[in-house]
Amino acid sequence: MSTTSPPTFTLGAEFARALPELTLPWQAEQVPEPRLLVLNEPLAAELGLPAAWLRGSEGVRLLVGNHVPDGATPVAQAYAGHQFGSYSPRLGDGRALLLGEVVHADGLPRDLHLKGSGRTPFARGGDGLAAVGPMLREYVVSEAMHALGIPTTRSLAVVATGRSVRRETLLPGAVLARVASSHLRVGSFQYARATGDLELLRRLADHAIARHHPGAAQAEHKYLALFEAVVAVQASLVARWMLVGFIHGVMNTDNMTISGETIDYGPCAFMDEFDPATVYSSIDHGGRYAYGNQPVVAEWNLARLAEALLPLFADDQEQAIALAVEALGGFREQYENAWSAGMYAKLGLSGDAAATLGLIEELLTLLRENHVDHTSFYRRLGAAARGDAEPARELFLDLAAIDGWLARWRALGPDADAMDRVNPVYVPRNHLVEEALTAATEGDQGPLDQLLDVVSAPFDERPGRERYAAPAPKDFAAAYQTFCGT
Repeated sequence: MSTTSPPTFTLGAEFARALPELTLPWQAEQVPEPRLLVLNEPLAAELGLPAAWLRGSEGVRLLVGNHVPDGATPVAQAYAGHQFGSYSPRLGDGRALLLGEVVHADGLPRDLHLKGSGRTPFARGGDGLAAVGPMLREYVVSEAMHALGIPTTRSLAVVATGRSVRRETLLPGAVLARVASSHLRVGSFQYARATGDLELLRRLADHAIARHHPGAAQAEHKYLALFEAVVAVQASLVARWMLVGFIHGVMNTDNMTISGETIDYGPCAFMDEFDPATVYSSIDHGGRYAYGNQPVVAEWNLARLAEALLPLFADDQEQAIALAVEALGGFREQYENAWSAGMYAKLGLSGDAAATLGLIEELLTLLRENHVDHTSFYRRLGAAARGDAEPARELFLDLAAIDGWLARWRALGPDADAMDRVNPVYVPRNHLVEEALTAATEGDQGPLDQLLDVVSAPFDERPGRERYAAPAPKDFAAAYQTFCGT
């Protein structure tokens, strides 16, 4: 096995060079016994990283930050953020490092980023480490989101460190290597604004435009156009979350990207029974980030981005505020349009939007009142479109109500094949995720590999995998909580 970097592999330092005020050069802690647990070989190929090399000693050392190629400048990024509504002026990568940028097969840069690589000066008392379970959770859920067609950071690898991490108990440690279009966040702009350095804010905005929203550079007011572009991608993203029942769990402003990718899979989960009030996160005591609140929170976060960008919108503050309010006002319409179009697709319908909207509202009430499993219902509805209503019907207690709804829906001529293309058979169901993480933590990766296999092809129903499509046991779902892992 070669001990040198692949000749085609370079690790750039564009962000570190362009915005040194938002970075702190740092090195990952030495890992005593690195051992590769899982490697995303298709993603590695897209990045020009040979899987055979990554599985070797030097590749594994890269994946934990202990091998740094020549010219690379690992940095911890600085950012601020509102966490559960409270502003923290200095957050930053407390247990993470941006190793640098890699060129993807599409010709665009991707961040190569580590999580759990040790304390940085942003750690705020934390140990800077991560446990195997939470890192594998991010790997599973982010790859499932990618397979569902939802913009997301992706997981390249999880490496066990051979070091124990103290949480409620001692747990085996791990480092996650993840890939993103960038790690620019709303919190990045909040931090730049708080410095009072408007030239820094302007350079950050220019960097974001060049990297993510180049069309804004041609607009008459390019910084307003940048904001409008972020509003649009976040409206689309959150609508997609809602359509598959995904609950992020910690929608702080430092966890909202400028690119429109889902980031930071901490206390995330997929909803079992449909209920807008669903909360799984152990730290979300007031339900701020409940499933049904996600669109409102996204709009609130975007308002914080607008506040940070105000000096770039106009010299006159009142004019800047007016422009920001008008641009932010587009979020709700864009979200509703994206969500409605997604719901029409899930129901296999097109045409009379008014009639369909009434059906959707009625359906959501029935799902909530009958405690119906979100994922199962929409997939079984495809069978109903083909003439067999019983699989969907048996999920309801109020049979008369669902029978009436099904009759009105079928009269609109739903397209069953189109429904099967958007309604997944498999999502990372919470009880299966916990089963796989527990087994992997104890050294058995079989359940993890099987779960990854089904969620990587979520629309393809496969014989022998029925348990992966089944709802969680009632006693599990009633008591389930997720945790951040820090």
